[in-house]
Amino acid sequence: MPKGKIIKALSGFYYVKDGDKIIQCRGRGNFRNRNITPLVGDNVHYEAEKITDGRIMSIDERRNYLNRPPIANVDQAVLLFSISEPDFDDSLLDRFLVHVESYEIKPIICITKSDLMMEPISNKIQDLVETYQTIGYQVYITSSVEDEGIDWFREALEGCISVFAGQSGVGKSSLLNTLNKELNIDTNAISKSLGRGKHTTRHVELLPVGTGFVADTPGFSSLQFAKIEAQELSLYFPEMKERSSQCKFRGCTHLVEPGCAIQEAVNTGEISQSRYKHYKLFYGEINQRKRRY
Repeated sequence: MPKGKIIKALSGFYYVKDGDKIIQCRGRGNFRNRNITPLVGDNVHYEAEKITDGRIMSIDERRNYLNRPPIANVDQAVLLFSISEPDFDDSLLDRFLVHVESYEIKPIICITKSDLMMEPISNKIQDLVETYQTIGYQVYITSSVEDEGIDWFREALEGCISVFAGQSGVGKSSLLNTLNKELNIDTNAISKSLGRGKHTTRHVELLPVGTGFVADTPGFSSLQFAKIEAQELSLYFPEMKERSSQCKFRGCTHLVEPGCAIQEAVNTGEISQSRYKHYKLFYGEINQRKRRY
């Protein structure tokens, strides 16, 4: 039975890439009864007499998958945030990082629109870049307008399935068009009245970039911690995870306990004040969620 990868899902159809062919498929009839939903990124076995009437018969075991965006077998998540228009939001970035870390997917940070970098924004951005690089994250600074950092960033995508995610209006589609001139993805200017971008991406699709694929996904403005428990939150802050065993008390929340290695690292500047502030914010959100239910 032939095998391929789902590269697009749209209106109940799944488009399976098998070598140079793309076969339009529907899911097997009993998938719904078995609560099986094929995802973009799935490696599947299919049957097809014509390239327009295929049927997916089985799905290989997934290495991982995301719910939002719905995509499987992801190698890395590229989190895109702009320097300006919309303004850089490090709280939202940390929120994305926590979610990506919880799925054990490699995160990469890409800061777009470097052509808009001016004082005093540049000082703030440089400080933030240093903070995240010190933690161990890869950080790229790019401009689709001036072609800055594009070749360097393209190398990070080679041979991988990468998910692009981040704020609306940061220029995901423009960056993809710059990475692959043949894509011609529709882009819209940021809405000045709303201060955010219009959602130009309507579905999840794997797009070719060099030897890799990129999933261009709808823009997000917030993420809820629906499946993350408060006691595990520090595991998704790498700089906290590596120090938590040094805390005096097992099960330390890193909020008020004496002998907390995390609080000590914040006081000495080894852990960023802003990252710790976001940790406390997220911890409170998770506890509020539990109280509501």
